[in-house]
Amino acid sequence: MYKLAAVFTLLASPALAAGLQIEVEGEANGTITIDLFEDVAPKHVEQITALAAEGKYDGVVFHRVIEGFMAQTGDVEYGKLGSDMRRAGTGGSNRPDLPAEFSEVPYERGIVGMARASNPNSANSQFFIMFEPAPTLNGQYTVVGKVTDGMDVVDAIKRGTGPNGAVVGQPDVMTKVTITE
Repeated sequence: MYKLAAVFTLLASPALAAGLQIEVEGEANGTITIDLFEDVAPKHVEQITALAAEGKYDGVVFHRVIEGFMAQTGDVEYGKLGSDMRRAGTGGSNRPDLPAEFSEVPYERGIVGMARASNPNSANSQFFIMFEPAPTLNGQYTVVGKVTDGMDVVDAIKRGTGPNGAVVGQPDVMTKVTITE
């Protein structure tokens, strides 16, 4: 009877939602917690969590940060701290690019979206966190999650310069990215 009750409890329990915990160092210091939206973008969430589990995001910088818009990171190929920062933002991972998973979730403060090239089906490993709402992104970029704690850390990330927001000098870095449940 006990084994049957335990199995029933496991089957009746809702699935735990995955998330990310990002330790940041630089001008910003602290932890960002992100709730990932598996029901909105399952393929993208699977890719992000696999890369995090492999430690690929550890040591990756915020290479593009635009005041009043967003902070971008996740270039696991060229965005590692100590790499040639001129290439940061041009790479991805050894995994395939993903087909777009557009949704009705609006780009508001704290929303996390997948970065991509001009092809909507080119998202790979890079993602961005919104400082402010950007309705022009709605339905154009895949939403993967939302910051649930640590927006003060996001707000403190070193800003870039120029129209593309390239960070000059020492960028802030994701020292450790772990999966939460």
